[in-house]
Amino acid sequence: MKYLAVSTEALKQAADVLCNGGLVAFPTETVYGLGADAFNPQALAKIFEVKKRPHFDPLIVHIAAVETLEDVTNLSLLNTETKEKLFLLVEKLWPGPLSLILPKNDKIHGIATAGLSTVAIRFPDNECAQKLISLSTGAVAAPSANPFGAISPTKAEHVRDGLGDKVDIILDGGCARIGLESTVLDITGDNIKILRPGGTPKEAIEDIIGSINDNTIEDSIFIENTACGLTSPGLLKSHYAPRTPLTVQKHDDIINQPYKSGFAFLFFDGFTRDIWLKTQKPADSAIIMVLSETGQVQEAAFRLFETLHVLDNEKITHIFAQLAPQNGLGEAINDRLIRASS
Repeated sequence: MKYLAVSTEALKQAADVLCNGGLVAFPTETVYGLGADAFNPQALAKIFEVKKRPHFDPLIVHIAAVETLEDVTNLSLLNTETKEKLFLLVEKLWPGPLSLILPKNDKIHGIATAGLSTVAIRFPDNECAQKLISLSTGAVAAPSANPFGAISPTKAEHVRDGLGDKVDIILDGGCARIGLESTVLDITGDNIKILRPGGTPKEAIEDIIGSINDNTIEDSIFIENTACGLTSPGLLKSHYAPRTPLTVQKHDDIINQPYKSGFAFLFFDGFTRDIWLKTQKPADSAIIMVLSETGQVQEAAFRLFETLHVLDNEKITHIFAQLAPQNGLGEAINDRLIRASS
């Protein structure tokens, strides 16, 4: 395994590894991805093996040019209205943390799509990712670069600690700017809907194409039959989870949660923490963290996975985490916390 700071030479080495069927962990604006050539089924199989990822959970294909859509999808299967919405979304929100479910073409092997006729496509808003994709085959399949079901990596160190020598090259591009995975939007049917909330808020999408539906965690079930593919990554009830048991609570519940030795508390904002401190009076050694002192949802999203990584390395028995306001990126934060608690 090579651990390289992002540079022109490192990107060339990494692209060569991808073109020859290897695995490269690389930064995006959302989280670090574990990349393989999207056109190479043997390389794609390595992703599932290394992550211990079930084959019914599809991958997202990353591109670095809108023109590459022609190489990975079959847009002729979309009606005129859907195509118009697609190109509006591409124009306004790409590059960015939005993955679009589209009809795939025969160049994308079924192993990448859990045997489905559709594929999730994303154009990441990260210079390193774009250069790496462009220097390789133009399309890189990449789930988060961590063991399946664990906390997503927002730093190269998280990848190294989680996957280590199982990856050929880890590119260190610093902290992921957003810190949450992309929003996954299915536009293939009559009912356009969000399958997974993420870095692009629902409101931003609706400003462009009008009202849409979104999947909720209550709609997600664990599929044990591997012949049945999920329509999107990130839909399993239990996901993004620390090793330490985690309980999510609303504002009124967490401020009444008694402190006990071994408990850690993760508050959304400093205001709620301060109320809790006045009522519970924890020990000086208590582990208490806040996602955003001032309640800024973007800061909270950026810090979520990194904070969970830190807490998971503490000697604690349980994490109590406060839910965020259910708007904007708060919806994605809550989705990750609820799945982590399952």
